[in-house]
Amino acid sequence: MSSFTLTPLAVEPYFDLELLLSISQETRVGGAMMEQLSAAWERWVPQAHAQQVTTADGSYLLVWLGDIVESDVDEKWDSSPSEAFLYNALAQVMCMGLVHSLVPEVEDAGCAPAPKPTELLAQAIATEGISYLTPGEPALSRRFGVLTHYPYQGGCELCALYTHCPKAGGTQCGPAGVVLPGFE
Repeated sequence: MSSFTLTPLAVEPYFDLELLLSISQETRVGGAMMEQLSAAWERWVPQAHAQQVTTADGSYLLVWLGDIVESDVDEKWDSSPSEAFLYNALAQVMCMGLVHSLVPEVEDAGCAPAPKPTELLAQAIATEGISYLTPGEPALSRRFGVLTHYPYQGGCELCALYTHCPKAGGTQCGPAGVVLPGFE
């Protein structure tokens, strides 16, 4: 018997044009490029995955995009860096759209706090072919992947990246500054 469970979560990412423009640092995207991005979005939707990971340490949301997305973005870097930048932003929007739909508080807080890596969590995500880039560090092996608390439990003060985060170290850490009761 494993000491964790994985529960697939049915969710379809929603396209957020405002987030795309913000991440890509663009003020507008032309019609031909928008058609390319729309086609990529449709191709990538089946590559969007979400799982609830439950361990003795807690419950987490694991969201990631499949290999096809990373390959598409890499191919664009080889042919057109400016288009690749938009494709990369589109993949980030898709990934965060999944997170926002399942944990809406993350959108308000402005980030998805990374949980402290544990051996159980590492074992659980490994069953999906995902690992930590460096054991004991919160960065994931998937370029387009997010692991955060599920349900929402608080922001900066729970994040394993807190000491290295420019947002948390400055005055930008806003609405997520309180740990919710029961999650101390």
